[in-house]
Amino acid sequence: MDLRTLAADALHDVRALDADRPVTLTGVVLNLVGNAVTHTPPGTPVRIGVGTVGDHAVLEVADRGPGLTDGERERVFDRCYRADASRTRRTGAGSGLGLAIAHALVTAHGGRIDLDSGPGQGCTFRVLLPLPGHPG
Repeated sequence: MDLRTLAADALHDVRALDADRPVTLTGVVLNLVGNAVTHTPPGTPVRIGVGTVGDHAVLEVADRGPGLTDGERERVFDRCYRADASRTRRTGAGSGLGLAIAHALVTAHGGRIDLDSGPGQGCTFRVLLPLPGHPG
């Protein structure tokens, strides 16, 4: 799969969901982008990046939203978990499955998702997938 196509599709999705939100395309996964849009205030910048690090393809979605506490970070990939208390919830939609699905898909392909976050620091989700010919 061409990661540039994924990134371009994600950019279009963000613009359709919130046309006024600043988005920088530097190279991501729809669930991660949707999560950033859903759980940050309108107008919050989102950065989408694609690249490589060593023998891994990297897809990254970073926002400047409210971020997560240590406890929320530990559970964010759990099925049906929603960190409503610290993240803005403007809609009743969402089952808490998006990040669990993203985690399962990435793991099934021999990759991993890293998360950097803290209260007031936003969230950076980094997907690392082994490049062809590199088993991970």
